[in-house]
Amino acid sequence: MLTLQYLREQKEEALNRLARRCNKELEGFVHKALELDIEKRKILSELENLQAEVNKASKEIGTLMRDGKKDAAEAIKTRVAEIKSRTQDLKTDLNSVDGDLNAVMYQIPNAPHKDVPTGKSAEDNEEVFSAGKLPELGEHALPHWELAAKYKLIDFEMGVKITGAGFPVYTGAGARLQRALINFFLDMASEAGYAEVIPPLVVNEDSGIGTGQLPDKEGQMYYIGEDDLYLIPTAEVPVTNMFRDVILDEGDLPVKKCGYTPCFRREAGSYGKDVRGLNRLHQFDKVEIVQIAQPEESYKVLGEMVDHVKTLLEKLGLPYRILRLCGGDMGFAAATTYDFEVYSAAQDKWLEVSSVSNFEAFQSNRLKCRYRKAGEKKTELVHTLNGSALALPRILAALLENNQDESGIAVPEVLVSYTGFERIEG
Repeated sequence: MLTLQYLREQKEEALNRLARRCNKELEGFVHKALELDIEKRKILSELENLQAEVNKASKEIGTLMRDGKKDAAEAIKTRVAEIKSRTQDLKTDLNSVDGDLNAVMYQIPNAPHKDVPTGKSAEDNEEVFSAGKLPELGEHALPHWELAAKYKLIDFEMGVKITGAGFPVYTGAGARLQRALINFFLDMASEAGYAEVIPPLVVNEDSGIGTGQLPDKEGQMYYIGEDDLYLIPTAEVPVTNMFRDVILDEGDLPVKKCGYTPCFRREAGSYGKDVRGLNRLHQFDKVEIVQIAQPEESYKVLGEMVDHVKTLLEKLGLPYRILRLCGGDMGFAAATTYDFEVYSAAQDKWLEVSSVSNFEAFQSNRLKCRYRKAGEKKTELVHTLNGSALALPRILAALLENNQDESGIAVPEVLVSYTGFERIEG
């Protein structure tokens, strides 16, 4: 969450940045949070003064008793009892105000960076880069779900039988191509200096709160009620939470981690043609890259992460574009997000395959993840960043569609050493 210190000291800046999200409720949340903060600090001040009075009275009682002034001592004891009663009332009030304050703070998303465009939805995003030539397919061109059936790569109906819609079964060359992509992405991340992690696929509530997925306002996380656990929507959650309640040394930064996991999202409200085939799934594979950096370095790190994703798409030979998301289209915890989209030729549409985000100190404040500069005792919040490198379903969809011809599907050269075959044919 945003820090109260930031809201107190830079209220106007915070409001101006939050205005980029085009959500009128946010200004009210900020004002309410600051009102509750004032109330909380008043209570804390009174508690501190009362404790000082008790400490002073205790010394006076001892002195009076030694001097034989029992009546005077008893009068002070009566006052101390009154103070302790008042203290209990104040502590009750403090717990109530503190709960209200946290509830409001959890409603306030991250403040967008100054370069983030103002806007409500995807129509307000800015295209900042594009590369690659859009493929021109002949009349034979098929969408990936028909190619998957023709070459027995993915069995969508079997997934429905076993689980339900949005849980495909990869078979034969499709399964091998899926595994090839995972290994390729992991190897590229390793070459870029990311240390691989295999994290749990379920997390507790503290982990979901730490990275900003909880409280879950969109109903996108799968919840295991009996165990009070959540299926992860991305490896970002468990990998970043490795550093919850951790104080890092300056020399430890930047931390670079990567992880492959299946990801689970309910995708509530999704329907229609946009959910055909691999376009929108409830379970999908993804390689995630995570960095933890010093605040003054985080936007340089963001650029490096964007370049890493560019490299992956260029090696796969996929035409792509990069969008800088507007405030209203960004995730709750992000300060800046770049979305990567690849062109899917048979569908004649752009498909999102990666989001690369800088969360600044929003997540680290929740996580209580700090670092200490060399030779200093004071600690500071780190900045956290992550990116999809890459999410597989739409990458696979674009590869199948863009590389098809009348006799089969060509495998990108960079994947041949992983698949063991150059083409998929009937």
